[in-house]
Amino acid sequence: MEFKYLLLETNDGVTTLTINRREALNSLNSSVLAELECALYQLDLDAAVKVVIITGAGEKAFIAGGDIKEMSELSVFRGHAFSRIGQRVMLFIEKMKKPVIAAVNGFALGGGLELALACDFIYASEKAKFGCPEVGLGVMPGFGGTQNLARLIGPNKAKEMIFTGKMITAQKALSWGIVNEVFAPEELMEKTLETAREIAGKGTLGVRYSKDSIVGGLNMAKEDGFRYEASLFGVLFATEDQREGMCAFVEKRKAEFKGK
Repeated sequence: MEFKYLLLETNDGVTTLTINRREALNSLNSSVLAELECALYQLDLDAAVKVVIITGAGEKAFIAGGDIKEMSELSVFRGHAFSRIGQRVMLFIEKMKKPVIAAVNGFALGGGLELALACDFIYASEKAKFGCPEVGLGVMPGFGGTQNLARLIGPNKAKEMIFTGKMITAQKALSWGIVNEVFAPEELMEKTLETAREIAGKGTLGVRYSKDSIVGGLNMAKEDGFRYEASLFGVLFATEDQREGMCAFVEKRKAEFKGK
């Protein structure tokens, strides 16, 4: 399927999904969100895809936020619906079977930061900027930002970012735990692909169930999370990947995982 606002490229089990709306700094409108939901659903079902990287086209922006022109005309009902559509996309990213890495190459503001936060982790360019400018527009984060940011960096820092609307640098985002690594702009995609390929070479089911356990466990009491982890751990012993991985280790050879 072809998309108007997305570019997809798959190599060695890694799909790079680029939001390609440069004239609007890759901002998210209803059409982009609909395409994202469709593309991510397809990628999650595709056995050839083991890791997804999301980035933005051009050098200025990852995603500069939601489409203000579209949002300026929304009613109460349509505003609520727009928020729920965005939240649905973010929750789908969080719950995808495949790891999703955000490669933030420029501005990640508003909905752009919220999309990056929905990914499993973030790599950023030294030129990247992060922020929640919604209060300056008379609104608030609506794609999960108040929830995910507070859970990631704590409520105090999240309140500071959201209440002031100020942008922070990639280095500050690193020190606050928003991003995992910061790279020179010309190295960002190379380093992100390097990590994605490393993940793609591991046991697909082990990675999938690890993500499931982490994401699911965060919404449980700790003891319930332990029980959920044990149940997933046990299920993996019925898989070909477990047998192959452990036999390869004993036989001192490289494992050839099949995701079964």
